[in-house]
Amino acid sequence: MIRTIGVDLVDLKRFTDPPEERLVRRILSNDELAFYQTITDPKRRITYLGGRFAAKEALFKALPPHGGDARYTDITISADNDGKPVVRSRLIPQGDVVHLSISHTDSHATAFVILESDVT
Repeated sequence: MIRTIGVDLVDLKRFTDPPEERLVRRILSNDELAFYQTITDPKRRITYLGGRFAAKEALFKALPPHGGDARYTDITISADNDGKPVVRSRLIPQGDVVHLSISHTDSHATAFVILESDVT
C-alpha cells in the first residue's frame, strides 16, 4: 500500500562549478562522496550532486517527521546492477519500501519517491 509520496525539482545553477566542498559534504554520505570523487566530468559531478539532493529532498517529504534531527548524510543512494536507484537509511520505517526515480537535464534535476508499506 502506498503510504506517501514526495517529489522535488532542483535548478542545477544552485551548485557552482565546481561545487563548494562544504556543500558537497553536507549533501553526500560517505559512500556517495567516494563515488562522487571518481567522477571526472565537471558537468556530471553537478548532475550527480543535484540528483542526490533532489532525491533526498523528495524522500524527506515522504518520510514521517524526525524532529529536525535528520540530515542529508543519513541517506545513501546507490544503484543496483541495472542502474536503478537504491535507498539506504535509518530514517525509513522498518518494513517500508522506497521506490525512487531520479532524472536530470543540463539545467535541472528531479526526483520522485513512493514510500510503500505492507501495513494497512
